[in-house]
Amino acid sequence: MRVFVYEYLCAGGFAAFAGLSLPSEGTAMLSAVLKDFARCPGVQTSTLLDPRRAIVDATWGATIQPHWLRPDREEQTFRTLAATADFSLIIAPEFDDLLEQRCRWVEESGGHSLGPSSEAVRLTADKLTLACHLQAQGIPTPVVFQPSQQTPKALSYPLVCKPRFGAGSQATFLMHDEDEVTRAIVKAGSEGWSGELILQPYVPGFAVSVALLSGAAQLIALPAVQQQLSTDGRFHYRGGRLPLTKDLDQRARSLAVRAANAVKGLHGYFGIDLILGDAADGSADVVIEINPRLTTSYVGLRQLAQFNLAEAMLAIATDSRMPSLTWGTKTTVFRANGRILS
Repeated sequence: MRVFVYEYLCAGGFAAFAGLSLPSEGTAMLSAVLKDFARCPGVQTSTLLDPRRAIVDATWGATIQPHWLRPDREEQTFRTLAATADFSLIIAPEFDDLLEQRCRWVEESGGHSLGPSSEAVRLTADKLTLACHLQAQGIPTPVVFQPSQQTPKALSYPLVCKPRFGAGSQATFLMHDEDEVTRAIVKAGSEGWSGELILQPYVPGFAVSVALLSGAAQLIALPAVQQQLSTDGRFHYRGGRLPLTKDLDQRARSLAVRAANAVKGLHGYFGIDLILGDAADGSADVVIEINPRLTTSYVGLRQLAQFNLAEAMLAIATDSRMPSLTWGTKTTVFRANGRILS
């Protein structure tokens, strides 16, 4: 079997994000998933890399074939690799249509994705449209509105300002009054953000993410992971911790499955961010966003898994026998750059 793994920031996209955590997160995800595909019997894996980044790892193994990027031939090379692979795993930020476009390239090339469809990416990448969609489906999620709109009367500060199409906590701010909203919008521009911004009420609670595997016959929620976020009002992602206590894990997985079932085309591997509220029965839990791709929590989940996550991805895609999904119980803490602390 041939698999094409593409990570946008390792394939030339890193230059625009110097100083942000996105390039290190991208490298961590790519390295981890390539190592796992290298352990899959009978699988040959290709990837597209920028020669300016020395990220080839000797532990990837001989079954990993890197292709070196020529900027003027990225799309052509990408389409060729996707067309000749049995499956493609695409990792890219959702903004600027980067992820949707590349998922569409796979589809147009006659390839098959190990992640959501381009249609599902289009919906979930738009945080304003997604919030309206989830609310219409009865999924608890914060109200989202634009700065140009009047703040709904039922809402009060604090609010969160963030990109309508974004990833990696870019241009994200916690605000306590109208003046802070104005300053946040100005600050976002000074940091290079030129896209649309949205506002939503700040939801206190326990931030977690849940990765899911979805195929024709089953939907599997993997163990929930605590998100470790910065406390400076910017919500920068620092890494994660797992496993959670049984009650919190069950609440997170249950809500994530409900959200996944509400969006057509969420196939393969994807993640859902949640806030678990104070109510023990889960009545205050909400969905924050859906990430239609592999997420950084993969590096922590693979440490806890007593099986190969890449094999599970292929099994769900081919509707074949799933490996026994057994998990360790030892606390695992990881950083956004993929470093395992415990």
